[in-house]
Amino acid sequence: MALSSRTTANLETLEALVAVKSSADKLYAIISTEHHNVPKASSDTVHDVAVHEGDWKTSGSIKLWKYTIDGTVETIKEKVEIDEANKRVSLTALEGHMLEQYRSLKFIYQVIPKSDEGGNQVKITLEYEKLNESDQPPHKYLRLVVNVIKDIDAYLIAS
Repeated sequence: MALSSRTTANLETLEALVAVKSSADKLYAIISTEHHNVPKASSDTVHDVAVHEGDWKTSGSIKLWKYTIDGTVETIKEKVEIDEANKRVSLTALEGHMLEQYRSLKFIYQVIPKSDEGGNQVKITLEYEKLNESDQPPHKYLRLVVNVIKDIDAYLIAS
C-alpha cells in the first residue's frame, strides 16, 4: 500500500493504493452498487449501511453508514456518485461524526484492473478541508477505508 498527500488551496488530499487479488468487476460492484454487502465483508468495522434516499444502484443516492473507528461507533450520511466508465465511486460526507472535525470529506475509490487473474489495485483518494488549520489530517479515516477494501477483497476471495 502506497500513501501520499497534497494540498490545493484549502482542499487537501490523502491517497492510498491497495493491491487486491479479487476480481476487479466484483470488487467494483460492492463499492459502487452493493454497499449492503460491506457489513458482511467487514463486520468488525462496518455494522450497517442503509439507503436514506434513492436506492442501492443510482448515482446521487444517499446512504447512512454505521461503523467503528478507534473503538468508537460513528455514523456518516453520504451521497454516492458512480462513474462506471472509469470504475470510480465518490462518497461525499453530508452529515456525521467526520464533519465534526472537517468542513468537507470526500472518498474517491477507483478500481484499476490489471488482469483477469487478479493483481488489481484500488486507488483511494480522500479529499478534505479542515475546520481549523491546527486539525490533523484524517489519516485514521484513510486507514479505515483501506482496511475495509482489504476485508472486501478477502471476502470475495473466500466466496
